[in-house]
Amino acid sequence: MEELLKQLMGKKIDITCGTNATFRGDVIDVTSGVLYLRDEDDKVAYVAIDKVAVVYEVKEPQSRPGFIV
Repeated sequence: MEELLKQLMGKKIDITCGTNATFRGDVIDVTSGVLYLRDEDDKVAYVAIDKVAVVYEVKEPQSRPGFIV
């Protein structure tokens, strides 16, 4: 799992730990069994990699300027 998370460095991901804990953020580091995620408010979450059950890579929808009809 640690090697997979290292490949996602710099990308936005969703992770699930258990049944009710879900986190979203940019992967900023993976070291010594800890995943460092930065959220939209620039807060950093420190997640134990051995608790991660599911990882999703987030695809941001393209933003197009103009009016929505």
